[in-house]
Amino acid sequence: MQNELAQMMEDNLQHVWSERDEVRRLKAIEKIYTNASILYHVGDKNEGMDAINKSVTAVLSNMPTNFVFTKLKPVIINNSIGRLIWGIGPEGQAPVVTGMDIAHFENGKIKSLYVFLDN
Repeated sequence: MQNELAQMMEDNLQHVWSERDEVRRLKAIEKIYTNASILYHVGDKNEGMDAINKSVTAVLSNMPTNFVFTKLKPVIINNSIGRLIWGIGPEGQAPVVTGMDIAHFENGKIKSLYVFLDN
């Protein structure tokens, strides 16, 4: 189960946060998140899949189109909590911003995601 949850966090980084197409992103959200999921990031709280999709759209709209999210360290799972350390920047270059996702899982999906920025 830990490997599946770790893969889910990586899928979230690639298929939700790195996906600029809202329709494809929503399909990924539906696979990864619970129906009553909540996203917390930088003083913001978004409840439900549509709100999460809109929030990610807003974040990505403020970033250059050549920026990509990259996993910087292996995902760590502790029971129903997961941690993923990531960076974002131009593909193939050092990250401009780094951060961390903390996910709480319920029934094999992300129930809540807390996004922390380092710089």
